[in-house]
Amino acid sequence: MLNRTMTDGTPWKHILRFSLPVLAGSLLQQLYNTVDAIIVGKYASEAALSAVGTTGSFAFFLTSIAIGFSAGNGVVVAQHYGAGDRKKVRENASTGILFLMLLGVLVTIIAFAVAKPAFKLFVKVPDDFLDLTLRYFRIISIGFVFSYGYNIFSSILRAVGDSAATLYFLLISSVMNIILDYIFVKQFQWGVTGAATATVISQAMSFIAAYIYMNYRYPIFRFKMNEYKLNGALVVRTVQVGFPISLQMIVVSLGLTFIQRAVNEFGQAMTASFTVGQRIEWYLNLPCNAFQTTLATYTGQNIGAGKMHRVKQGVRQTFIISILMTLIISACIWIFTTDIIGMFGLSDQAAEYCLQHIRSVTLINVVLAMYIPLFGVFQGANHSSFPMFVACGALGTRVVVTYLFRYSRFFGYSIIWWNGIFGFGMGFLITWSLYLSGIWKHNAMIETVRREDY
Repeated sequence: MLNRTMTDGTPWKHILRFSLPVLAGSLLQQLYNTVDAIIVGKYASEAALSAVGTTGSFAFFLTSIAIGFSAGNGVVVAQHYGAGDRKKVRENASTGILFLMLLGVLVTIIAFAVAKPAFKLFVKVPDDFLDLTLRYFRIISIGFVFSYGYNIFSSILRAVGDSAATLYFLLISSVMNIILDYIFVKQFQWGVTGAATATVISQAMSFIAAYIYMNYRYPIFRFKMNEYKLNGALVVRTVQVGFPISLQMIVVSLGLTFIQRAVNEFGQAMTASFTVGQRIEWYLNLPCNAFQTTLATYTGQNIGAGKMHRVKQGVRQTFIISILMTLIISACIWIFTTDIIGMFGLSDQAAEYCLQHIRSVTLINVVLAMYIPLFGVFQGANHSSFPMFVACGALGTRVVVTYLFRYSRFFGYSIIWWNGIFGFGMGFLITWSLYLSGIWKHNAMIETVRREDY
């Protein structure tokens, strides 16, 4: 029998213990992204910073496939782990690893093929930094295969309760990335080429570290080469759970791409400002995203163990913790906004845009902390389609109001960040309506019964 790490004891203690390493790992990633932007902005140019920033939404679009399917596989593994089924845990893990690695190779090829039309025609990157954008994106595309591999390893480890491991991998990756950024961009003066190369090398290092750790720490995940097989039924199960998660993130990335297109209409200063503003905004979202990941595993394990009542207890306690942590981060960012902006080497115009952006989102993004963690409950209960519907509604609203009001007298360019109050408000209403309806709980119990024959 496997150890059911999150099915007994006080819910908030398990949730906080599990989420803190996830939060710390995400913080490391954001610190790297921040330092990356600082180094590029200070030692390359504002055009280079704009190029790096404008690739973000499209790169996220491709990475979301890995995150979604990895999370789907992780949910399935977590459910069997909670039920104590060692054989099913092993079978689903080996299939998930091979599936994600092959998918990573395919996505790398596609990324190279569609880069130019995607950025020139769809994102509408200005000619001033189009070449820099394409150069940066094509290099980081090489790292997608490592990113896909890292994501599946991390999801499997989180499924069995080991969230701390991802912190170790991200620490290696972030430190390596910062060091290489400094060497390649500042010392060698390679500009976006150096920044992209540093990213790929660091992704490869985290992938290798994750593979070595999983094999060393967990004998159950030591697979021989002939054990990596694409079991059709298991792939289908992973896709069934993971596709809505991927689609949710794809919808988010498409929405952000449309917003990025609107940003680019206001020129290089706005694009550079938006790059910095987004980097800082991600810090505000760290707690709710970490709790989403945690509640997916927590819910999956407790459903597998037949302890539905613990899920609702966990939700109530997580809601309070998520809001408190977000408010603390928001207050810190508000106080030090000017100092933070000064680190990126922005022009005066870009800095003014950025000040407005950051001050606004410290208020708006608190709404996210009130509903994003519930996405994890839906995912862990085999209702990954619910977050997808919410994401469609929220991002659709943000995009629509952005294009409706971007040249209006009242909002003007500021709708680029104020669109969140409309989108996140809708997301809050839809998410809590779905949760309070209890539909997710009924269907989760049905899925628990079905797994007996799975």
